[in-house]
Amino acid sequence: MVACERFRGEHLVLAAIEAAAAAEQFVVAAKTAVSREVIKDGRILTDEFDRRQRAAHGFAWMATLSECLSATAHWCQRRASSDGLDPLSECAIVVGFSEYLAQLIGGVPMTQNEIVRPPDLALSQAAADLAANEWVGKFVLADWSGVRSELARLLTEGHRLQDALDDDTLDSFRAEVRRFADERVLPNAHKWHLADALIPDQVLQEMADLGIFGICIAPEFGGLGLGKLAMCVVTEELSRAWIAAGSLGTRSEIAAELITHAGTEAQKTRWLPKIASGEFLPTAVFTEPDAGSDLGSLRTRASRAADGSWRIFGAKTWITHASRSDLMTVLARTLPGAPGYAGLSMFIAQKPRGLSDNPFPVPGLSGGEIEVLGYRGMREYDVAFDDFKVPADGLLGNAEGQGFKQLMRTFEGARIQTAARAVGVARRALELGLAYAMERRQFGKAIAAFPRISDKLATMTAEILLAREATYSAARAKDAARRCDIQAGMAKLITARVAWSAADVALQIHGGNGYALEYEISRILCDARILNIFEGAAEIQAQVVARGLLGRDPA
Repeated sequence: MVACERFRGEHLVLAAIEAAAAAEQFVVAAKTAVSREVIKDGRILTDEFDRRQRAAHGFAWMATLSECLSATAHWCQRRASSDGLDPLSECAIVVGFSEYLAQLIGGVPMTQNEIVRPPDLALSQAAADLAANEWVGKFVLADWSGVRSELARLLTEGHRLQDALDDDTLDSFRAEVRRFADERVLPNAHKWHLADALIPDQVLQEMADLGIFGICIAPEFGGLGLGKLAMCVVTEELSRAWIAAGSLGTRSEIAAELITHAGTEAQKTRWLPKIASGEFLPTAVFTEPDAGSDLGSLRTRASRAADGSWRIFGAKTWITHASRSDLMTVLARTLPGAPGYAGLSMFIAQKPRGLSDNPFPVPGLSGGEIEVLGYRGMREYDVAFDDFKVPADGLLGNAEGQGFKQLMRTFEGARIQTAARAVGVARRALELGLAYAMERRQFGKAIAAFPRISDKLATMTAEILLAREATYSAARAKDAARRCDIQAGMAKLITARVAWSAADVALQIHGGNGYALEYEISRILCDARILNIFEGAAEIQAQVVARGLLGRDPA
């Protein structure tokens, strides 16, 4: 008999749906409150928005928690109507809903030292109304300490969150990739990390043989054509083994989506099969030292030479896998007279793979490695272009001034993929924390039996569920060709927080041993930290989500 016996099955499904709906109404009130401050005549006042940034970002975080609740409520409903909810999932839903609803009512942590509370947005009454909701009260007002203990006990007995998608193709693909990750990546990942070694070529080839680099590429170009939900499943499993393995697909994802949506037929035919097969490993060359997320300020330039080719000049930074890659997608300014984004164009540039003693063996291209805490296996580089030649047909879509618009189409997929990476990292943190808590004995018993440890394990599990379902929901929207830029941003925002929290808590469970390099959790902590920074830092992500929601028509 589980601890949440009185709150399970159909009753739990109904409670989750109703509580999620109440949270959505609270977010509507938050949007109205922020809109009064930053919108005039239907337009966002940029200066006022920036001045009220804390409130705007707080609104984004509130909306994100609400999205997690809504996505998980729908998952709960689907599972209940198919195979049914298992006891661990029921407990996780109770723990997760009680925590996120309480945060909406009392204060949402944007970071460890930034908590946005309802009074900050003039939402005291809306928060009181949310707390007074019958279904919300069932989650927030009850003492669920027994449920947390029950959840932790189930974990120690071998129970895990359900991850079946009721799709035979995706479920079998997950199982195949999980076996590969468990056998070929996980046993070696920490050793590779400590040696700052690249993922071995043999492992890359095995990933290619599984179809991992062509998941979303159409079958006519050698891909699997499975869509973003499949990409999430694969990325999550690989990142659980090592974030570097999961991240290899990001560059292929970005390059393939750019070429698929904006490339000429000749470019699609030439490049997509090579990306899908793993013959060519792409890298994304966008970020510049002084620009960061402000792509409109990019200064790398490209101009046509007399022979019709393009020549690129400028500096880029934080270019992942730059040396070993074969293909670069490069954003450069070709129309110097056009302001901001309008002057940017996208290039597809082939290059030879680098060698250990000569990372960039091609004229006009040089660079140096950036040493990093984690996220190893591919390596980061500063890259300099000095009269680097790109053939005339290297301009994506043969269209000047369209680079930023072309890149924007990839943001949704890239952020969903990054969210899936974060879910995988969080899952591994939970596995390590749980294993250590079961093995480590203090005062005559395993530390997993102590409430402060079991509570950590329970909350980690619940948050992973909520974050995962927000990610899958965004992927499903993308696969259905629905607008999901805001959903993708929310998924990336929450999963990065969950991954970092899980890694930090799992290291705490390890105590002093967690701080030792020999323990895998030390790597997980370093890897998790980057998730709040790349593909749009958390602050940028909150900015995007807030502006998107505030600018969206209520209909």
